[in-house]
Amino acid sequence: MVETTPAAKSTRTRRRVIGWTIVALIVAGIAWLVLRPTHQGGKWQRGAQQTAAGAGAGASNAPGTPGTPGTPGTASAPGAQGTPAAGGQGGAGRGSRPGGRAGAGAAGMGEPPVPVRVFTAATQDMDITLPALGTVTAYNTVTVRSRVDGELVKVNFKEGQYVKAGDVLAQVDPRPYEVQLAQALGTQTQNLAQLDNARRDLARYQALLKQESIAKQQVDTQAALVRQYEGTAKTDQANVDSARLQLTYARITAPLTGRLGLRQVDQGNLVSSGDTNGLVVITQTQPIAVVFTLPETQLPAVREQLRTGHTLEVLAYDRANTKQLSSGVLETLDNQIDVTTGTLKMKARFDNGDDALFPNQFVNVRLRVETRKGVTVIPNGAVQRGSKGPFVFVALPDNTVVVRQLKLGPVGNDMVAIDDGLKPGDRVVIEGTDRLRAGAKVEVVTDPTSTIPATPGAALGAEPGASTSVPARTTP
Repeated sequence: MVETTPAAKSTRTRRRVIGWTIVALIVAGIAWLVLRPTHQGGKWQRGAQQTAAGAGAGASNAPGTPGTPGTPGTASAPGAQGTPAAGGQGGAGRGSRPGGRAGAGAAGMGEPPVPVRVFTAATQDMDITLPALGTVTAYNTVTVRSRVDGELVKVNFKEGQYVKAGDVLAQVDPRPYEVQLAQALGTQTQNLAQLDNARRDLARYQALLKQESIAKQQVDTQAALVRQYEGTAKTDQANVDSARLQLTYARITAPLTGRLGLRQVDQGNLVSSGDTNGLVVITQTQPIAVVFTLPETQLPAVREQLRTGHTLEVLAYDRANTKQLSSGVLETLDNQIDVTTGTLKMKARFDNGDDALFPNQFVNVRLRVETRKGVTVIPNGAVQRGSKGPFVFVALPDNTVVVRQLKLGPVGNDMVAIDDGLKPGDRVVIEGTDRLRAGAKVEVVTDPTSTIPATPGAALGAEPGASTSVPARTTP
């Protein structure tokens, strides 16, 4: 008797598992082929049902079916062998595909017109402006510091207050400087008294010299003493003026007219001339400047206008470039082009009477270079770009579109001047161009509340994602 080893048993078990797996896959494939869902006559059917339906239809369309004795065979109707429109349920069942293809071709030939919006090209005066990015810059910014050392005994301003030049902002304790002034005045008075006495002695000595009562050397010595006291008097006067100046510095005043910032030092602190932060920063906001840059390629047009003596207007807009903040004039140009960026700095002056511009604010700048009279203009968004250059779709009177190549002029305020390719009165498509081609039919939409659909064949004003398909017709 041959004994079965464990290795042989394991091999036999694996073979059985593999065999049953192959059998299960074959059975599953046959079941899928028989029961797979198919689309027939606008309805989904399983393979078995389709086979039964085809068989039944073939039986009904047969030339004659043997029946019970004495019953003639049933003849099929002429249209039952595969009506093209309905696809045919009988006959060979092949009428479905030819009919479907014919229906699709007919639908394709009847494409609906594409809804679009148009803009009529017009003739008008156009401002030629150069856009740029700028930063608001104050003409003067001063950090107010104390010129003397001492205790800050009084603060006379409020943060953000608008002050004028000379207004007292704060007061440093003046008593030490008042004492210094009194000392200087006392010393000056003492030395002036000595000077007066020396001058009287000199006058007496000169009288005695005329009488030859004293030596001339004594007179010369007295005269030198008088000049010495006169020098001392001048020194005393300088000390007095210095003490008075220090006392004046105890009153901290605004050096210019402008707006104050946040207070850096509170009342009661000791201040000195060496403080880094100072007491407060004052910024001149009226007038104010805007510094911006333009490419060097646009520099000749600007310099030509300045050379002829024209004053160029500069408009400042907010960050979104929608709201005009202020208007000013071009003040000056920088003296060299930045080789890194290829741009030139320019400075514009704004009166800023309403404080619409704030220091270090970002603004969009429009430099108005000139105004062209009687040019044909269209919206800049209507211009398309292609391999042959810029072009637009023009709607003809029969509501078909043609392609027009353009020669563009300058751009200003979202409008572009057309040097060649359009004439006033042409209707240019400005919305719906993504579905157009030359010769396509269009439907001009005039209702501003309607939305142009994003897909061909969609209904006007349909919500995104809404179904716009038309149900298929069925033959009764």
